[in-house]
Amino acid sequence: MDADRIARTLTRIAHEILERNAAPGDVHDLALVGIRTRGVPIAKRLAQLLRDIHGGDEVPTGALDITLYRDDLMRHAVGPQPVVRKTEIPFSIDDKRILLVDDVLYTGRTIRAALDALIDFGRPKAIQLVVLVDRGHRELPIKADYVGKNLPTSPSQSVQVHLVEVDGRDEVEIAG
Repeated sequence: MDADRIARTLTRIAHEILERNAAPGDVHDLALVGIRTRGVPIAKRLAQLLRDIHGGDEVPTGALDITLYRDDLMRHAVGPQPVVRKTEIPFSIDDKRILLVDDVLYTGRTIRAALDALIDFGRPKAIQLVVLVDRGHRELPIKADYVGKNLPTSPSQSVQVHLVEVDGRDEVEIAG
């Protein structure tokens, strides 16, 4: 996926979110939470698109660090220590419809950790999952509500998402 394709994909996802969630003239109970690192800029882009399309108020956006919730943290206790970054959710998630945003859905373990982390902040009305790329190979029963692109891959391949905000360019590539 190149920059133009990513932009078109996020616009389509924003329209799908509004079709499913927005009562006419009202998105007051929606909020976006991006999983660090690349889920955060995707969530911010979606928030801007939702505002541009729907008009009205800005959709609250936050950033979630799942490092301490990962189930593989203790399995790799020897070696470099994980970098814990800041979680920033500057709003109450209680009774909100949370759109949890990530770049790539693979085994489902990152999303499981994110759900655990998110629930520590309150009790949302609902949580919906938004991913730019779904590459398959699930190990847990997790499915995205909104998918930008399904990219069938082999387990030996990797999907690399590059975003301007983090990497200086927008693209999705398969390696391996």
